[in-house]
Amino acid sequence: MSGEDYYRILGIGRDADQNEIKKAYRKLAMENHPDRNPGDKEAEERFKRISEAYAILSDPQKRAQYDRYGKAGRDSGGGFGGFGGFSGDPFDIFREVFGGGFGDIFGMGQRRSARHRGADLQLRLQLTLEEIAQGVKKKIKLKKQVKCTTCDGTGKSPGTAKVTCPVCHGQGQVAHRQGFFTVSQTCQRCNGEGEIIDKPCPTCYGDGRVRGESFIEIEVPAGIAEGQYLTVRGEGNVGPRGGPQGDVIIIIEEKKHAEFERHGDDLVYNLRLSFPQVTLGDEVEVPTLEGKAVISIPAGTQSGKILRMKNKGIPHLNSYKRGDELIKIHVWTPTKIGAKEKALLKELASFASMHPDKEDKSFFERMKEAIL
Repeated sequence: MSGEDYYRILGIGRDADQNEIKKAYRKLAMENHPDRNPGDKEAEERFKRISEAYAILSDPQKRAQYDRYGKAGRDSGGGFGGFGGFSGDPFDIFREVFGGGFGDIFGMGQRRSARHRGADLQLRLQLTLEEIAQGVKKKIKLKKQVKCTTCDGTGKSPGTAKVTCPVCHGQGQVAHRQGFFTVSQTCQRCNGEGEIIDKPCPTCYGDGRVRGESFIEIEVPAGIAEGQYLTVRGEGNVGPRGGPQGDVIIIIEEKKHAEFERHGDDLVYNLRLSFPQVTLGDEVEVPTLEGKAVISIPAGTQSGKILRMKNKGIPHLNSYKRGDELIKIHVWTPTKIGAKEKALLKELASFASMHPDKEDKSFFERMKEAIL
């Protein structure tokens, strides 16, 4: 420390004003605070140096002496010295600059009378494609921790009062001296509340909660997808002894549909047709999420061709637009035929038009151009 420049330690120029000095200290002190870097001796040493530099440069008289005499002034007892001449510890500076206890800043402890939040509930909700396409309201039964009615959630026996914690004396924190440092931690006796229950409730045994049930009604928006979730605030488990409720996280699962496959907001339906139907053309009935529809099959339709029905898919989430229904054509090949049918097929095979054109595009090339 003795050979270092206080300005360099804080990363500022020698003409820095008090605001710049304080800003630099706040940034470096937060980065190197021992509570943020447990077990890191180098960070601990940097925190000491940063605090000493700030103690000197933030005091106009000490800064003037340092600027005039530098190291010589410090070593000759010019009034500011190293940590040997620095009263108190670096955490006093930290508290002065940031305010309050450093444990509170880094979340190391709970404040007095802190109320612990109840745990979230997570559940899975299965929906059909029809429900997803239209949006749906669902009433859900929850099994969770609810407020004890005997003690009204306080955890204490009716007619009694809480008493001050004898360990932390109502502060909710206990300070432990560890060599140079003082670390504040949550009081284990009262869990940071500063008070304890002398006579617990006979129903909930001091917890303020019991197992119970409740119902919630949720509105699932149209277009939601597998794996997405909804959050219902404040409907989860009640916190202990009057603590706020957690949330309910509802994860969406999609039931397998008997006829459709979902791809994003599009639906795919596999349509099986006979050879005469795709050769001569036809009109066929196909299902949609809203009922039946009739589509035209053009003459000469190839197997693998995809026909598109606009706006027959799933609505886009939070939008008026929606996906399409894609009809994928599959030519059905019979496995058993009679003698008369076999003779007719052999006669058809003799015609040149029944054979693939050598110049015809490949199956995969046709697939690329299949979507209308």
